[in-house]
Amino acid sequence: MATNPVENASETPSTPLSPSTPLTLLGLGAMGTALAGAWLAAGHPLTVWNRTAARAEGLAARGAAVAATAAEAVAANRLVVVCLLDDASVPEALDGVDLTGKDLVNLVTSTPAQARVRAAWAEERGARYLDGGIMAVPPMIGVPATGAYVFYSGSSELFEEHGATLAVPAGTRYVGADAGYAALHDVALLSGMYGMLAGIAHAFALVRGEAVAPSELAPLLGGWLAAMSGSVARTAEQLESGDYTQGVVSNLAMQVAGRQTLLSTAEEQGVSAELLEPYFRLMERRLEIGGGEEDLTGVVDLLRR
Repeated sequence: MATNPVENASETPSTPLSPSTPLTLLGLGAMGTALAGAWLAAGHPLTVWNRTAARAEGLAARGAAVAATAAEAVAANRLVVVCLLDDASVPEALDGVDLTGKDLVNLVTSTPAQARVRAAWAEERGARYLDGGIMAVPPMIGVPATGAYVFYSGSSELFEEHGATLAVPAGTRYVGADAGYAALHDVALLSGMYGMLAGIAHAFALVRGEAVAPSELAPLLGGWLAAMSGSVARTAEQLESGDYTQGVVSNLAMQVAGRQTLLSTAEEQGVSAELLEPYFRLMERRLEIGGGEEDLTGVVDLLRR
């Protein structure tokens, strides 16, 4: 049976363990600039390139070498980190650039399929490849206390050799040799986040216009969501065991019966239920096929096409 890549993830703390490794960084947007600052602060010789050269001026004043072209930047160091706008920007910026013998780390936000294509593209050009999914915003980079980290997947040899350098701006979690796994984990976590944010938006909309201050509801809502987070582990256990009735606290039949109270309250408060209704429809479908005694885990199977 295949192992869970997260369970076997290799983690490296966000500490400057190898301050002498030189590297190149392509792309100086908000995230790229934050990454560059962290590596410079840790003593790494850094070569940078950006299509708009003016963005490199502040980093040059801090000791970064500024390359006139992407080819010049890549030639400067074996380790090359890419933090450009999107996947299409990578072959565009590196068109005609010799990647033979390079270690290419791609931190561009992409899909799993795009990452796999980019890995093959890099390998065809003689480079080792590592894909990354950054679980942080720029202000978190270089600040260990924030808990920022990056998912990495692809060449395990590249990760083992450069893991300490990559861990300087943010912690690292290696999730497998499949180059698409970093993006997969990144998007899975972000999807969960947006689902949570949808619920938060609906909750605040319900009390909007009432004599309930948002600041009064906030700690109650935050505490409730934290308490409910235990369902994440239970869902994982049920998916792996195949028994969706395992550890059920409030079964599907009961929750479907109770959904009308939430919908009626939204109508009374003049609030659209469009953020809740799609999930409730999936719950109803699962109940129709006989999952009344289950937890809500069966919804996962309905989402699979």
